[in-house]
Amino acid sequence: MSDAIDPADKPTPRRKPKPEKRSIGGRDLNASTLMMGHGYDPALSEGSLKAPIFLTSTFAFENAAAGKRHFEGITGKREGGAEGLVYSRFNGPNQEILEDRLAIWDGAEDALTFSSGMTAICVLMLANVSQGDVIVHSGPLYAASEGFVAKVLSKFGVTYVDFPAGASREELDEVIKRAKCQAGENGGKVAMIYLESPANPTNALVDIEAVKEARDANLKWPCPIAIDNTFLGPLWQRPLDHGADIVVYSLTKYVGGHSDLVAGSIAGAKKWMDPVRALRNTMGGIVDPNTAWMLLRSLETVELRMSRSGENAAKVCEFLASHPKVEGLGYLGMIDDPSQQDIYDRHCSGAGSTFSVFIKGGEAESFRFLDHLTIAKLAVSLGGTETLASHPAAMTHLSVPDERKAALGITDNLVRISVGIEDADDLIADFAQALEHV
Repeated sequence: MSDAIDPADKPTPRRKPKPEKRSIGGRDLNASTLMMGHGYDPALSEGSLKAPIFLTSTFAFENAAAGKRHFEGITGKREGGAEGLVYSRFNGPNQEILEDRLAIWDGAEDALTFSSGMTAICVLMLANVSQGDVIVHSGPLYAASEGFVAKVLSKFGVTYVDFPAGASREELDEVIKRAKCQAGENGGKVAMIYLESPANPTNALVDIEAVKEARDANLKWPCPIAIDNTFLGPLWQRPLDHGADIVVYSLTKYVGGHSDLVAGSIAGAKKWMDPVRALRNTMGGIVDPNTAWMLLRSLETVELRMSRSGENAAKVCEFLASHPKVEGLGYLGMIDDPSQQDIYDRHCSGAGSTFSVFIKGGEAESFRFLDHLTIAKLAVSLGGTETLASHPAAMTHLSVPDERKAALGITDNLVRISVGIEDADDLIADFAQALEHV
């Protein structure tokens, strides 16, 4: 009898060795160090120091049995997913390396990448809800996120209950109980708790630990807590450490960091990622190889860029806080509310570089300020190397009803600023001259 291994039992060679060393001499390597090479073996790509861009729609199987085994994993007939590269709607070398590295930042077991942050959010929600289910979410959310829940999922019998970002544990208990009743009436369940913290654009914080306690006390079935961590991640907040199950990013922002790409991701335990991966396999929406490669480049400097922009924001906000034409700031380094400060102290390691400045006046005064900026660019988005400024009530949150905006504090005099890595004194000079026109 031959001792040869049956090809069907032999795992397909991967693009990288597993497991990889993530410590030296008993010291765990920092995420910023692992960004330089984790998940990639140059020997598998002709010795190329950096991963090449793998522009291919499909991958050749080494034998038919391996192809069958991969598709058993892709289709869910066998646990564990594909053991190799199959088809670019499912996976690819650049995407897999990127997902490995993203998972490191949040201490996650697994990560998935998408063609945009909203694609990530939409596929995540669709994978977790059924007709009659209820989503509990914090407010405010990014307008497109809130709109998807309220306007799109509602077409399929999914409803929602929302609560303000600063809700207490007692208020959270009541919200979840109300959602349970609503789900019972609809013949469904509370399927997901979706958070955004800090909230866009007010910077209001959600107490993740209190949400988990309320979830565990009131729900007796698996209900994931997902959180959009775009404003502070991956450097200044690790939500999985505080009770969240899934962390969501618009990679367009700080991770991409150069305002030259659009992408999104989610990360968490494999049990939460697998259903989303299965739906992504069907619908598509995986990030393309070129964008994945650009994100790998950006991850190498994300800590440096975010640190610099955070230092700049602190200096800029110190100037703005004392300016006579500024009514107030929504900046995490200057919190007035003791309960919000408590959440910040427990959950955050930095104040970030995106904040709101409230101009004395209304829309006209805010527009004059924005129109006279020279270094800062008038554009939506955030987290890039350049400083950006926008007017949420008239731009990103224009579709939100006026009464909803008023309830959430999205006022006509709110200007959102994302500070970049320019010289801080130059930025202060720019804000100073623009405020002269108010």
